[in-house]
Amino acid sequence: MTAWFNGLDHVSQALLATLFTWGVTAAGASMVFFFKSIDRRVLDAMLGFAGGVMMAASFWSLLAPSIELSGSMGLPPWLPPLVGFLAGGLFLKLVDKLLPHLHIGSSSERAEGPKTSWQRSVLLVLAITLHNIPEGLAVGVGFGAVGAGIASASLAGAIALALGIGLQNFPEGAAVAIPLRREGLSRRKSFWYGQLSGIVEPIAGVLGALLVGAMRPILPYALAFAAGAMIYVVVEEVIPESQSSGNSDISTIGAIAGFAVMMFLDVALG
Repeated sequence: MTAWFNGLDHVSQALLATLFTWGVTAAGASMVFFFKSIDRRVLDAMLGFAGGVMMAASFWSLLAPSIELSGSMGLPPWLPPLVGFLAGGLFLKLVDKLLPHLHIGSSSERAEGPKTSWQRSVLLVLAITLHNIPEGLAVGVGFGAVGAGIASASLAGAIALALGIGLQNFPEGAAVAIPLRREGLSRRKSFWYGQLSGIVEPIAGVLGALLVGAMRPILPYALAFAAGAMIYVVVEEVIPESQSSGNSDISTIGAIAGFAVMMFLDVALG
């Protein structure tokens, strides 16, 4: 796989990788054709797994390279990671306030963001779409770092990041589509909305790769920015959702498993 990717420029690599992660989201959403409902314990375990993957990816694939790169560029090794990390969290906070959305399992009255008459299904999709913005950006920045010739960045590591994000996208796709089916939408509509939540990843991925390629000095900030955005999503949405039904032990085990899988992928392949 690495040899095949080597023949492509970094933007094409980012596009293909994020098309893969989008495809895994669609594969998860396709579970709606086989199941009309999902056991809440299974959903919580899957959400916990997704959170664990995102936390591990934030450090090994993003923050650690940002720290190393900052030092090699003659900058205080803590400054760009700190600035970028905080900026990523603030960006997601702003988007969270400006975009109407509804968390999985919540009633329509608990929709967040500006008041709107949009349908519940649209609000649910927008909530998962918020998750996918930093994920696509992280993959794009990872491949952009390789294209920029950064010593601490490797193609295998960028591929490992895409694989990890893809793994956690499967339960996210199912977590959108199956609840929509249970609420009365047809299987086709539920699948459509489920896979649609991942369409932002290729867009964010290409954008991240282009920005890094055009402005190499921003790379340590961009890596940390993606990490901050992902940690915001995990702490503000994924983990609370996974533990809201009282299945804290199950969701915690899922998070540990997700963290371990992503750590293995990044260290072994990167």
